[in-house]
Amino acid sequence: MENSVDVAVESRAFDAPVQQDVGMNQAEIKRFSLMRALRALANPTDRQLQKEAAFEFECSEAAQRAFGQSAQGIIVPADVLRQWNKRDLNTSDDAGLVGTQFRPDAFVDALRNASSVMQAGATMLTGLQGNIKIPKKSAASSGGWFAEGSAASESEATFTSITMSPKTVGAYTDVTRNLMMQGSPDVESLIRNDLAASLAVAIDLGALSGSGSSGQPTGVRSTSGINTKDFAATYPTFAEVVGMETEVASDNALSGNLAYIMNAAMYGALKTTAKASNTAVFVAEGGLVNGYKAIVSNQAAAGDVYFGNWSDVLIGMWGGLDILVDPYTSSTTGTVRIVAMQSCDVAVRNAVSFCLGDADIA
Repeated sequence: MENSVDVAVESRAFDAPVQQDVGMNQAEIKRFSLMRALRALANPTDRQLQKEAAFEFECSEAAQRAFGQSAQGIIVPADVLRQWNKRDLNTSDDAGLVGTQFRPDAFVDALRNASSVMQAGATMLTGLQGNIKIPKKSAASSGGWFAEGSAASESEATFTSITMSPKTVGAYTDVTRNLMMQGSPDVESLIRNDLAASLAVAIDLGALSGSGSSGQPTGVRSTSGINTKDFAATYPTFAEVVGMETEVASDNALSGNLAYIMNAAMYGALKTTAKASNTAVFVAEGGLVNGYKAIVSNQAAAGDVYFGNWSDVLIGMWGGLDILVDPYTSSTTGTVRIVAMQSCDVAVRNAVSFCLGDADIA
């Protein structure tokens, strides 16, 4: 019975993803207002606000049925989530959102780390339900020669599995009551984009270096069995960078979305590190290192360089984006806290597809 359940789950994950849309047309997607829903959630006794947000609550109920989960606040329908980046607007900060001279073109956003694993081509699994078990062949059978009249040696493939279970990542933003009630409609874009970007950065960091404890997923850095390369100094030589590729190639894993990931300081150093003396040819040139794409992201810790096939990183997503409103934590200042939560997990299909280089590998 357990095997049949596993097969069913794997089929949902890869062959027939769970249907997440609620069937909204373009007009309904455009009509959906996160701010209307948030105002209603922040003022549960205001009948007018509840009435104004009736459409959003109806959509949330349909999304909960589609995702198979209950919301603590509201679930944003998948139909709407896919359109968020198409509706993006540059918006001003809190002070500039209320007033007569609104300048969205002058908005200065917070500086965030660029994505690393997602940019490198990690594999996204959406519409997951329940814990996931993915079968994996850990060792292949092998052929061999035998003399006439002798029996062939037995050589069987061995199998294991990769498991994934939902973990929760969250982010919040504080908004004044006046801003929520009186601000420009572009406040919706500001709040929506801020929460979405915060969650994306957190998920990406978990995939790269999550510890596997304290509610975190197990990222590439913490995955048992990955290759490692000790650098003699803080910044590697060209030979050491090539050595990382060699480690992966020696395990027959040199295929797929191959790339290096490093932070800005590391990339800057490699742009001035010559491959050989007096050649004026440097380790990092034109966005490439050793002929492979170099992704520069401060998600990577100081001194760390990653190389590997990033499609072997699986990022699983359960359910939808759950958004709730907390009008009580900072009630004395009239500030409303908006919290977003998403269930997800990370798994690495083949540990040997990766190599971590560092001068001080723990």
